[in-house]
Amino acid sequence: MRQLAADLKINPNTAHKVVQHLISERWLEVRPGVGTFVAEPPEARAADKAKLLQQTVEQLVVDAKRLGLTHAELLQAIEAGWTRLERDEADR
Repeated sequence: MRQLAADLKINPNTAHKVVQHLISERWLEVRPGVGTFVAEPPEARAADKAKLLQQTVEQLVVDAKRLGLTHAELLQAIEAGWTRLERDEADR
């Protein structure tokens, strides 16, 4: 921890808090007697997915309204995009 803090020029307590947070978020894993390692990327939690989706949809709606699109036009564009992606995936 001290070396990390020195390398980053931050307080050792801050480095410790950051590492503990990364462990709790499953980005790092501790192997007793061996050390701390970068973990496999964690599976997104349902709450995280819902929050990200909500933010993305809100931005999409704001952009669509700014462009003057109707609700129906936005839904049609989403459905067309979804269909195009499914078709591209099936072609692979």
